[in-house]
Amino acid sequence: MWNNDEVKGKADQAKGRVKEAVGDLKNDEQLHDEGVADEASGRVQESFGKAKRKVGEAIEDIGKDVKK
Repeated sequence: MWNNDEVKGKADQAKGRVKEAVGDLKNDEQLHDEGVADEASGRVQESFGKAKRKVGEAIEDIGKDVKK
């Protein structure tokens, strides 16, 4: 199950791709660059969310092993 950081990261990546495309269509370099930045930020946030989820899963696994 995805956590909030992963979902927000995916959304920011999509928003960035849209801004890039609109910037390209309108020949607006600033909008295109904002899109690139949003997409990169989204990738970082998604990666952070994945790492956080994996740590949580590892802690849960340890807890299950301790209960045995």
